[in-house]
Parts: sequence; C-alpha cells; structure tokens
Amino acid sequence: MAAQSFLRNRYWVLRHGKSIPNEKGLIVSSLENGMLAEYQLASEGEKQAQLAGELFKKELDDADVPLESIRICYSPFARTAHTARIVASVLNIPFEGPQCMMIEDLRERYFGPSYELMSHDRYPEIWALDEKDPFERPEGGESAADVVSRLVKAMEKMETEFQGCAILVVSHGDPLQMLQTILNAAKERAGSDYTVVAQRLEAVKVPSVLSTHRKFALLTGELRAVV
Repeated sequence: MAAQSFLRNRYWVLRHGKSIPNEKGLIVSSLENGMLAEYQLASEGEKQAQLAGELFKKELDDADVPLESIRICYSPFARTAHTARIVASVLNIPFEGPQCMMIEDLRERYFGPSYELMSHDRYPEIWALDEKDPFERPEGGESAADVVSRLVKAMEKMETEFQGCAILVVSHGDPLQMLQTILNAAKERAGSDYTVVAQRLEAVKVPSVLSTHRKFALLTGELRAVV
C-alpha cells in the first residue's frame, strides 16, 4: 500500500457529533465563536460521539492496537473538543494527558463574515465556488486551498510528534473532506519522488484534486478509516 511508504502512523477521521449550531441551522466557523461553550454538542451529538468512540474502540481491538499507541488530535472548537473528550472517556484515555492533542490547524474552515452565524442553507454556495475554483476565497474567508495548506501543517505535526500510532483526527465537515481528498490523492501517487510528507501533500494541492472534496463528505458523528 503506497500510503505506508510516506506515513508513519495510521489515521481515522471523525466529524464532530451533532452540535447546537447544527440543530439551530447556523454556520459557526470563526475561531472566536467556535470556542464558545454555547456552541458545543447537542444531546444527540453526545450520543453520536459515544457511539463513534465505541466503534473506534472495536476497530482498534479487532486490529490488536494497544491502548498506549492511540492518539486523539482535535480542533479547538467547542463541538470538536467535546466530541474528543467523550471518545477519550470511552477509550479510558485521560483527555488532559499526552495522548490527546489540540491542533489549531484542524479548526473549522472560516467561511467569512457574510456567512458567519447565517443559515447553513448557504453552504452550497461555497461548495459551488470550490468546484469552480478551489483557490478562490469567499469574501473574507478561506478557500479550499487555504484550508489544505494548514491541514498539511497539521499532518506534518502529527507525523513528527508520533510514530507507529493509531491517530483519530476529530475535526469538521469541510476540513475532513479535504484531508481525505489529499491523503487519497497522495496515496495514489505510488511513484512519487517526494518522501517528505508535506511535499507529497502539497504536490496534490491542485484544482483538479481539491475541487472534488465533497465526495468525501461525512455525517455528524461519522467515523472513517483513511490510511
């Protein structure tokens, strides 16, 4: 498998459980708003996180992955930190301990001031822009390429900090779609000359790849093995 030649760890992704903004139909994408406790998980989201944790534990048990090899890396937003804390509890891992790490570059995509705290019915406007040109930014917000640039930094950090670990990345819809997109594209480049993770991932940061990120969409609370 080509991925094993350039990654030191195995990765799973988990989109946060259903949040209070999800229930209210609101876009909450700025770091300032996203870290507010009022935008953490809804009760249904807590149940989703619990179920995801149990599923992840089963997959790890089936693969004979030892507890000490598990790492949870999560976005600083309230809804992702809440999700990660619940999963850590299921796995019996101390959330404040060294096996759990907050990585700011895993934060939600900032859609810009004209979308912030507006109806989530406006998401398709941005996704249409991504399909047309993933390097074009919504006004005051991040393009798909901008998000990928910081996801590459997050991957570099995890690959530097850990080796031989099973890493659960707890983040948001758009960032996780994009992370899966670049990891899969890089994996398919079996003959790549790039041995450094960041270089290999940057090499697939091209419009033809990034414009397809929606095909890797996740439901709230959905767990998926990536590489």
